[in-house]
Amino acid sequence: MDTSYILNHLGEDRDEYYGAVAPPVFQTTNFCFKTVSEMREKLKHELETPFYTRGYNPTVAILRKKLAALEKAEDALVFSSGSAAVAAAVMSVVKAGDHVVCVQKPYSWTNTLISKYLVKYGVTHTYVNGADVANFQNAIQPNTKLIYLESPNSLTFELQDIEAIATFARSKNITTIIDNSYCSPINQTPIALGVDMVLHSATKYLNGHSDVMAGVVCGTKERIMKMMAEEYMTLGSIISAHHAALILRGLRTLELRMNKSAESAKKVTEYLEKHPKITKVNYPFSADNPQLALAKKQMKQGGGLFSIVLKAEKVEQVEKFCDSLKYFLMATSWGSYESLIFPTCALGASKSFENPLPWNFVRVYIGLEDADLLIEDLKQALEKI
Repeated sequence: MDTSYILNHLGEDRDEYYGAVAPPVFQTTNFCFKTVSEMREKLKHELETPFYTRGYNPTVAILRKKLAALEKAEDALVFSSGSAAVAAAVMSVVKAGDHVVCVQKPYSWTNTLISKYLVKYGVTHTYVNGADVANFQNAIQPNTKLIYLESPNSLTFELQDIEAIATFARSKNITTIIDNSYCSPINQTPIALGVDMVLHSATKYLNGHSDVMAGVVCGTKERIMKMMAEEYMTLGSIISAHHAALILRGLRTLELRMNKSAESAKKVTEYLEKHPKITKVNYPFSADNPQLALAKKQMKQGGGLFSIVLKAEKVEQVEKFCDSLKYFLMATSWGSYESLIFPTCALGASKSFENPLPWNFVRVYIGLEDADLLIEDLKQALEKI
């Protein structure tokens, strides 16, 4: 199915909405029925027809259809945050006594879920270096039910061979889940490579405007129906119709934004790789990346996110660099129109995050500003070190 058709038209039955170009916001909690038999019938299909907005909302349904099609999946669920999507997806697979194999250095709240939360309920785990498929093969146990991937991750950008791992997992009847937030479905479609479920922090690229938090899980109709009947409806971590409409708006420009961000990031990283005050640039499509061939095999292009290690002797130099930037906002998250920096030295006082990275490590996100403007800004800030 054509990507531009999905983004702009799929699921939008405009004849039913008085010819409205933009999908209407169904700002309602309840839907009423004329007869008992109609109500009874609708309740049998609560994910597919209006009954109660926690289960089905027409605005959210349009979004679900688009997201599933983009990921080449049968269906999708939309949650109130990326971490909610991660939790629901993982919990839909494992139970007490099961074992999870997870790639090293996953998203911080994924790490918390696996290493702290699920442990309380008897789910064990093993973290592995995802660069070698053999590490996953060697880590599985008789009770392994899930392999969790994040390719690339959003800090140091290591990749996993998605197709090889998915093929192995399927041969052992092990479910695979991947966080595809970095790539978005524009740059990578893991289900086509054999993965069972794909999830996103829709807060990032999918929405793309820094005004909605949301998460997405895509998979087969069977898996989505099971998750809906259990984790989704029980935990109730849904998004509103208004937020769904905002993400639909964001999707219109998803491909344009992804291409612009990737193009600019390539130009900026090439500049930084040659700068004497940069020790290292972590970027999937960097010429120095030992996994470059794998990146080209399973990704269309790089995203706008990368990280750098500054050649600094003390933390004050890192702070001076960050404080001197004029066009980069200092904030968490990424994937929107604005360029951002996140220095890991800022995590020193946080009780929420364990910082496994050096103090001179800075994550950089390239938004939609002109690349040359951002390079000039980085240049003047690097001169302050």
